[in-house]
Amino acid sequence: MFGNFQRSELRIEVPATASTIRDRLLSPPALTKWLFPQQMSFPSQDLLTLGTKFQTTFGLVVVNCQVDRVSAQSLRIILSQGVDGYHEWYWGEGWVQSRLEGISLIPLNLYQTATLFRLQMAVKP
Repeated sequence: MFGNFQRSELRIEVPATASTIRDRLLSPPALTKWLFPQQMSFPSQDLLTLGTKFQTTFGLVVVNCQVDRVSAQSLRIILSQGVDGYHEWYWGEGWVQSRLEGISLIPLNLYQTATLFRLQMAVKP
């Protein structure tokens, strides 16, 4: 893999319950909606579960994803191809934390900041 090793960890407040945040992170239809304009292809299922594989595309960059860990308050996705690394999510009442680490030519911190901002907008009442 070509690129730079990058690491970023951000935590923000969101006006939502832990279950609402969980629903937005684990539901493929919800992910597709709030991560637009990213294109995502999921197997036909209602929730991300351990072992779920999917692809996300942003412009010319394709990232293969596999759910490595999922619980009531966390999600870890292993990334390969456009980003070699992982993306972890943790959440609770009124907050979400994202940790992204990998090798890529994509500026991961910028991507992560934009992603958290879109999630924050998606859970507003």
